[in-house]
Amino acid sequence: MKDYRIALLPGDGIGPECMSATRTVLDRIIAETPGLNLQMTSHRAGAELYRDTGETLPDEVLADCVASDAVLLSAIGLPDVRYPDGTEVQPTMMVGLRRALDVHSAVRPVKLYPGAPCVLRDTGPGIDFVIIRENLEGLFASFGGGAKVGNEVATDTLVVTRRGTSRVADFAFRLAQRRNGRPSDGKKMVTCVDKANVFRSLAFFREVFFDVAKKHPDISSDAVYVDAMSLYLVQNPWDFDVLVMENQFGDILSDLGAGLVGGLGLGPSGEIGDEHGLFQPSHGTAPQLAGKNVANPMATMLSAAMMLDWLGDQHNDPVAIDAAARLEMAVAKVLEDASVRTRDIGGTSSTSDVADAVADAIGCTKSCAASA
Repeated sequence: MKDYRIALLPGDGIGPECMSATRTVLDRIIAETPGLNLQMTSHRAGAELYRDTGETLPDEVLADCVASDAVLLSAIGLPDVRYPDGTEVQPTMMVGLRRALDVHSAVRPVKLYPGAPCVLRDTGPGIDFVIIRENLEGLFASFGGGAKVGNEVATDTLVVTRRGTSRVADFAFRLAQRRNGRPSDGKKMVTCVDKANVFRSLAFFREVFFDVAKKHPDISSDAVYVDAMSLYLVQNPWDFDVLVMENQFGDILSDLGAGLVGGLGLGPSGEIGDEHGLFQPSHGTAPQLAGKNVANPMATMLSAAMMLDWLGDQHNDPVAIDAAARLEMAVAKVLEDASVRTRDIGGTSSTSDVADAVADAIGCTKSCAASA
């Protein structure tokens, strides 16, 4: 039995509403799971805080994030809140938080649940793959750097290191080992997505990837150019299991993946390091929806399920792993029942309606989760 310390960052826009809905669900999971204790502490951070105080991520908040077992973040940033140089608050804060936690692998599951809207639903054996983004290097390594000469020239640098690529590739293979393989035939496979035919940095990324693949002979490996992958994910997404790639490519393809399975409102994510985990929905703050109780909180709930699963794996805790499965099953049940859904996926329900429905669905027993 372990107590987990969780730092909550509700953030901006629809973030607090989605976090509140997720707290409702987590409280129900805790109440119905003997041996699971989450000590959750909520902190202000982000654009609204910057508007009020001039800080986005106070030192004491960052310190608590680093000291916690995991961080659950909802959404950060507002388009009209910017630093004096004109840049938005969200990228600066997130890059700083990622670097402080050293979360090298960004995990974006793309899973089609029964009841979720999808034009490819009846054309293949299902969609269930994971995009892994290298989270600290690539083109994002230029964040805060780059160069601009006068009003004519601007440059950014794409950075690929052996250490960074090895870490994310190894993470991808270890994740593939835990999964059931690609939907088309159950084959466990990791695919490197790159542009190795053009860029030396990405040819190096592929080289390091295949060096790591040799250490995982039980998992198949291959490589696909990123432009071709954009086509394949629309034509036959069931042929893929785990995809690993440079940060910017992952940023783009993960949004495409979310579009395949119902939109960003169903897109969870986790950012994983050797010691820390940061979990957040893939969507932004949608300030036009803030305060209206209409946002879809399912991506935040599914991110919380990812958090529980990671904690269970990290600490060899079957109670947390079981709770993660039950939370995901509850979200899936509400989607499949289709009586409660927000307007982004074709319904009229409120954020709080979804929270209540998922909380009620958590009545699934441990044996249900074990047999899923």
